[in-house]
Formats: sequence, structure tokens, C-alpha cells
Amino acid sequence: MPPQPPSAPTPPSLPAPLFDTAVIAGVGLIGGSVALGLRSRLLARRIVGVDANLDALREAQALGVVDEIRAAPGEWLREADLVVLAAPMRVLAPLAADLAPYLNPQALVTDVGSVKATIAAELHRLGVRNFVPGHPMAGSERGGVAHARAALLENAVWVLTPTEHTPLTALSRARALVEHLGAAPVVMPPGAHDDLVATVSHLPYLASLALTHLVARDERLSLLAAGGFRDLTRVASGDPRMSRDMVVENREALRLALRRFRTQLDRLEAELDDPEELLAAAQEGKRTRDSLPVVKRSLLPRRHDLVVTISDRPNQIGAVTQALGAAGVNIKDIEVLAIREDGGAMRLGLETPEDVQEAAGILRSAGFDVVGRA
Repeated sequence: MPPQPPSAPTPPSLPAPLFDTAVIAGVGLIGGSVALGLRSRLLARRIVGVDANLDALREAQALGVVDEIRAAPGEWLREADLVVLAAPMRVLAPLAADLAPYLNPQALVTDVGSVKATIAAELHRLGVRNFVPGHPMAGSERGGVAHARAALLENAVWVLTPTEHTPLTALSRARALVEHLGAAPVVMPPGAHDDLVATVSHLPYLASLALTHLVARDERLSLLAAGGFRDLTRVASGDPRMSRDMVVENREALRLALRRFRTQLDRLEAELDDPEELLAAAQEGKRTRDSLPVVKRSLLPRRHDLVVTISDRPNQIGAVTQALGAAGVNIKDIEVLAIREDGGAMRLGLETPEDVQEAAGILRSAGFDVVGRA
């Protein structure tokens, strides 16, 4: 008998998805990003988009964000074992009420709204037992499913706000979902979340509006509005209606945050006559800003940083990432620290100290100046 050719190796089997059918109710920026995260990480066998906006649904399907589209809830929803409510704040509660009669009682239900107490109370009233309120602290001034991307949620803090009615099994499933999407779950009560985001999210939006209104009333100011001003007012470029609904929904907590902010402004105004006190305030501000999780990643898996000096020439950022990518070094985070006419710097977040050493050697060989730090 002639020798038989060796048999082809058996391909490795794919892991079983967390969910059989996932429903994304609202296929905008965040809903679309969740869908893409589910798809890219093989977390759901089938992804269904439901939205009252038929154009958004068709675009989501054409872009491959969802497998199927539905314009309205119905009996088909009973097949879903994951339902993500991703509609704007003003329609989140009505959407939940429309979906509730058709939900599978065993399905995990969560949302991505920026205010939690009201939607938590509404879903309890509707009798949706396995609901875990959630809020991924991620976004963009560019809305719509066309700008959705799975990477938007990676390394983001994702707040989960269970109530006394939330089953522990549902919370455990929600944590697993968030972690599998590459985000970092943080658990707190709904009211605590709303108080905190009033200060760190909703107040900055109103502050950016106030600053842009000053510029709008004096055209000379717009000529001098440089990078710092643009960075500080970036959130004013978001969807005005959605932003309005967000802050109005949380208005009581936001009023308190505004009172505290006015107190801080009054204190800083008084310190204009006391340079040493103002210096102390500036030093405290720098320490606080430099220690924020979005800078130090303290709420996320520990990162190790490499700061790269780049010249003001085309494709310098691309040259850095391409050099490291070709060598198999995985960049976990990128932040542009400064760009000026004579050049600037960027921070690369890497997984281990060894990655920092390897990346530093690669980039120095390519002619870049680098500084590593833990």
C-alpha cells in the first residue's frame, strides 16, 4: 500500500459565544460600537438591530454592524438572550416600555444611558427582572453608526449600577459582557453614579457651552482660540439635542455640581491677589489631573508608558505605530501630548515593562527620542 499523505491538522474550535441572539435597540454611535464589539470578539451568534429610524437601520446593516434589522418590537424579541438599550435619553424609557412585553424573562437586559436612577426605576416598574443599568464612559463628538467602532469601548470604564432588585446572576453576566468587550466594569449605586457624572461629565458640557458662547459674542476671541481652548470645549461639538436631554435628565445633581463649581471659581478669583495661593492651587490641579484614571489608567489593568518625541513632519505618528506593529509590540493606548511647529510628543501605553524596553530599542533604532516610565 502506498504511503498515505499526512492528514491536515484539525483547525482549532472557536469558543462558544456568550449569547445566541443579541438585540441592539438603537443603532447609533454607542449601540453600533457594542454591536461591533460583540461581532469582533465572537460574543454573539446573531446580532439584531432595532430602531425607529429606518435609514439608521439600513446603514447599520450595510456596514455589517448588525445581521438583521427590525423596525419595531414583537414576538421575535423572545429569542434574544441579550438586549442592549442604546437609544438617546429622551426616548430610553418609552423604548423600554415598548420592548418589555416581548422580552424573554431570562434575557440579560442593560442600557448605555448617562443617567441611571430614572431608567433603573422604570425597568423595575415594568417588571424587567434581569436588568443591569450601565454606562460606558466612552463617546465621541461625532455621532451615528457610521462612526461606531469596537475600539471605542476598549479600556473604557463601564459603570454598572445594580439596585436592590438586581439578581446577582444578572450582575455577574453583565460584568462578563463588559470585560469581554475589553472595558473595565465599575459597580456603584445608580444615585451615586448620577451625582458623580454630574461633576465629571455634565458640568464640563455646560462649562464648554459657556466658553463657546463667550467666543460667539466677540469675533476677536475666535482668532485667538488655540489648541487648549479647542480641547476644553470639544464636548460642545456633540449632538445638541442629545446633550440637552442628558443634562436635563440629571438636572438636580447638576445644580449641586454647578453650585460647587461657582464656589471654586470664586476662590480662584480671590487667589488672583495671592500668587502663592494661586500657585498652590495650580500645583494641586496638576497633581489631580496627572493622577486621573484616564491618564494613569489606575482603574484599568496597569499600563507602562513610553513617551516619544516626534518632529513636525508628515506620518510621524504612523511611523511610530508601524515600526512597533511590524515588531509585534502591541500598543494598548495612545495619547498625543503636544504638537507644535517644532514638533511634539506622544504617550504610548504598553502592557509590560519588557514591552517598554523592547519598544524603546526599536524606536531609538528608528531615530526617535524616547523616555520610558512605569
